[in-house]
Amino acid sequence: MMKNTISRREVLKSSIGILGLSFLPSSDILGYRPSNRFKIGACDWSIDQMAKVEAIEVGKKIGLDGVQISLGTLDNHMHLRQPKIQQQYKEACEKFGVAIGGIAIGEMNNIPYKSDPRAEQWVSDSIDVAKAMGVKVVLMAFFANGDLKNDPDGTKETIRRLKKVAPKAEEHGVILGIESWLSAEEHMGIIDAVDSPNVKVYYDVANSHKMGYDIYEEIRWLGKEHICEFHAKENGYLLGEGKVDFEEVRKAMDAIGYEGWIQIEGAVPENADMFESYLLNNAYIRSVLT
Repeated sequence: MMKNTISRREVLKSSIGILGLSFLPSSDILGYRPSNRFKIGACDWSIDQMAKVEAIEVGKKIGLDGVQISLGTLDNHMHLRQPKIQQQYKEACEKFGVAIGGIAIGEMNNIPYKSDPRAEQWVSDSIDVAKAMGVKVVLMAFFANGDLKNDPDGTKETIRRLKKVAPKAEEHGVILGIESWLSAEEHMGIIDAVDSPNVKVYYDVANSHKMGYDIYEEIRWLGKEHICEFHAKENGYLLGEGKVDFEEVRKAMDAIGYEGWIQIEGAVPENADMFESYLLNNAYIRSVLT
């Protein structure tokens, strides 16, 4: 395992103190300044605020540039589609000085895009939401019930549905990012078949490592043209203390000229405090990327 270059003690003894974090601009937290090339966010579900407006305030306290927010859940009928909910997020962003770093449709893991008309409608609606909120990327999740690995029929239907919705995404300038267990080559099979510049790979380094793919070569092979964003993730470890070599990830990003959002996901050790873990994760990933 790699050693975290910023220790827990160094973060927690910072002179600004955890209690003062919420009163400082995010650019001042831990002495960091925003990078012109990278923006650091976190998934709302990873900071215990899935589909909640409160995620924006938590993101502020952690010191994030933005938060990747959920379109919603089955229980709240994917509530981000409602203008009043969109307005609540906009007001929170203005109040706390934190951006919306992207929209994700995690409920597609339970309600598969490949087979359920509800998910198909959500994706179409998410494009309208993204445009209304000034967001460029919508993450489409393909895990659990929605898994495409070794499912040629499901993949074929996914391609058919993406072909239908891609022109709308192109018209509104929104990227649909596929996150799945597929390899770079398998992702490209879908992208080539859909044949739209607005369908890309949402690259999750921990997922690819778990599947045994060479993530550093995959990033280079896919290139900037086919990767819309990244998840900086570990399962059960802090960033920098797990199985992914983020220094090598940075080198691969440099090689393809990637710039944009990196969203922190997971990366909380067993029995560890989420907030404290995310202070450390934010500090670590910035130390690698700046």
